Amino acid sequence: MKKYIYLLSLTTASLFMASCGSDDKKAVANNSPAIPVTVSQITSNGNSPFLSVSGKIQASNSADLSTRMMGYVNKVHVNVGDKVNKGQLLVSINNADLQAKQAQVNAGITEATAAFNNAQKDYNRYQSLFSSASASQKEMDDMTANFEMSKARLEAAKQMKNEINAQFAYSNITAPFSGTVTSKSIETGDMANPGVPLISIETPGNFEVMAMVPETEISQIKKDSEVAILVKSINKNLKGKVTEVSSSAKNTGGQYLVKIALDKTDVNILSGMFVSVQFPVEKQGTTELVLIPTEAIVTNGQLSGVYTVTQSETAMLRWLRLGRTYGDQVEVLSGLSADEAYIVSSEGKLYNGAKISIQ
Repeated sequence: MKKYIYLLSLTTASLFMASCGSDDKKAVANNSPAIPVTVSQITSNGNSPFLSVSGKIQASNSADLSTRMMGYVNKVHVNVGDKVNKGQLLVSINNADLQAKQAQVNAGITEATAAFNNAQKDYNRYQSLFSSASASQKEMDDMTANFEMSKARLEAAKQMKNEINAQFAYSNITAPFSGTVTSKSIETGDMANPGVPLISIETPGNFEVMAMVPETEISQIKKDSEVAILVKSINKNLKGKVTEVSSSAKNTGGQYLVKIALDKTDVNILSGMFVSVQFPVEKQGTTELVLIPTEAIVTNGQLSGVYTVTQSETAMLRWLRLGRTYGDQVEVLSGLSADEAYIVSSEGKLYNGAKISIQ
């Protein structure tokens, strides 16, 4: 009897659970309204409409300042970000040894000047004597030689002073032009070494792009060509003009250097930003490209994807592997194939399984 009651209770419980499960399935049915979306069809291109290469922004006018002398730094007068004027003192290097040499040179100039003045008087006197036949030719030649040697010693002492003054200029690092301090690699008390950059400055507002072009396309790049530039970090498009095209890749690892002057812009760009440069030339090769607009891309951390349309007219997120950016389009390396439909924009928040209404 007890066993019969137990089985009956178990059967009843199973029926109850099945009934609850049926109710739950009915409760999660998707009755939300369809989200209006705009879709597009993927098309493949036999070739890219233009060549795209990587580049980097730099200031058109920049300088890395160093010294030709070794010495301890007495004071660094500026910090990174400071605006400086042409000729402004930036770094002072200890020049006590130069001051000692300068004193020696000044004493040498005084001595050479006195010897020159005395030799000049003797020379003038013997000229008069020689004119009146009171001095021999030998005496006149000796006085002339003494006068010329004293004159040469005085000139050498003066040139040595100029050399010391030039060395003083290297102990006081000044700005060669007006600009902004972009880096500082020295502090008060450090040892400054010849040829090692101490301060870097650049003129803000005027920028250029340095791009590297492969050898297969460099022959098509022409000077004064208009190019499109995408600043990757801020996703802004700029314009520029090719100003220099290198004819040798000897020191650039097989890549040819191309310099591009950026047009004036209000976009907040900085030196060192990486860019993608699109040249108006057809890329060599026959690889088909699958391109979609960048506005359709959905990102989640390091992942990039796009919403596609299922047969039941719901949204499904498809993760992609992306390639180069071409203006407002990006290359799809894998994840989508030609003639597939994807969602470009929607009037609501999309998610996997969301009902959609194609406009």
